[in-house]
Amino acid sequence: MQRLLLDTHTFLWWVGDAPELKSTAKRAIADIKNECYLSVASCWEMAIKVSLGKLRLAKPMERFVTEQLTANGFALLSVDLRHAAKVEKLPFYHRDPFDRLLIAQALMEKLTIVSADRAFSKYGVKVLW
Repeated sequence: MQRLLLDTHTFLWWVGDAPELKSTAKRAIADIKNECYLSVASCWEMAIKVSLGKLRLAKPMERFVTEQLTANGFALLSVDLRHAAKVEKLPFYHRDPFDRLLIAQALMEKLTIVSADRAFSKYGVKVLW
């Protein structure tokens, strides 16, 4: 059993059945023995991208995410003060604030990040792709 934190693009590629999602990642997400999480940080990122016109969703973001979490059996991972405080101590291998928060959450909660982003591994988090 693995505890998986889906990067924002991984979540979107999974729900959209995108060919960019690697078969290793697909198998891990589909495995009912694994627990899959979507961070509130990813929801925030999607909301910003929708508002900027950089992302189109079939429904308003909150409804889209809620429906997809239910349909896929994913859990929502809240952001708490410990996660934010961990970001303060991370080196700047990665500059994206959303990804830095995901890294902090993965470290604090002992989660494996499912992501195509190679920079994550520089932080000592488990990355699956």
